[in-house]
Amino acid sequence: MGKLSSFKVYIMTIAGAACWGLIGLFIAPLYERGFTAWDVVAVRAIFTFTILIIIMAVFYRAQLRTRLKDHIFFAGAGIISIAFFNFFYFEVFSQSSISLAVTLLYTGPLFVTILSRLFFKEPLTIRKGWALALAIAGCAFVVGLLPLGQEGIPMKTLLIGILSGFCYALYSIFSKPVTKRYSALTITTYTFLYTSIFMLLTSEIIRKTDQFQYVDVWIAAVLLALVSTVAAFVLYTSGLKYLEASKASILATIEPIVAVVTGVLFLGEHLLAWQVLGIALVLYSAILVAGGRSENKPIR
Repeated sequence: MGKLSSFKVYIMTIAGAACWGLIGLFIAPLYERGFTAWDVVAVRAIFTFTILIIIMAVFYRAQLRTRLKDHIFFAGAGIISIAFFNFFYFEVFSQSSISLAVTLLYTGPLFVTILSRLFFKEPLTIRKGWALALAIAGCAFVVGLLPLGQEGIPMKTLLIGILSGFCYALYSIFSKPVTKRYSALTITTYTFLYTSIFMLLTSEIIRKTDQFQYVDVWIAAVLLALVSTVAAFVLYTSGLKYLEASKASILATIEPIVAVVTGVLFLGEHLLAWQVLGIALVLYSAILVAGGRSENKPIR
């Protein structure tokens, strides 16, 4: 693993995922002040890019040099993945709970499996088949379709959550090709450059500048950017540079655990026993998908 020990790489990756898991603490105050999910994406992107570009300009100016043709990867990650997975994720949280939002987000590894089968003809192994079944069952438990057939979550919310998982899966696809050429800071900075530009053009955040007269809005926005974005992406992307994407995604399953615990302890969320079971099934399916890439026994 180069100059870093495997232990440090694992700790960095886990710490980054844990920072993501704290996000509910920072976006809840913004909702209370009247921001929409799209507004919160804009706040996250703009504050994050501002912090990153200051850090880069002062300490790592040389790392701002990039190849023009690599900006297609930065733009893809920033707009197609970051902007939309954040919006869908935040929208589920605003309509339901952080526990449901993060559980549906973690259907992402399954989309990687399905897309790989469709476009790259990767075999659908028995392990991947089980993972798909467990994830579907887990989501059914979380949203209330199982065990009693109660439809506790609207179908629209469910679909939005699944879309968050799909867009979330695209981040590694866009960022992995450039991890060998640039530092985690460089990748994260340019990714959020394009997210910020896109959000400034499409959101109404400029019209809501009067909301920033409140101290709690500034605290939430800065912590959202510093903890759950800058620290999270830099730590996770640093780990991704030394790890296989499959191993990194296994370690990243600490994120939903932190998010669920945060929701229960600080946001007043309550989980039923079968919802806990459902969350566990989704997490286990993600581990099966990530750990099954070396398996060569396909389903006939």
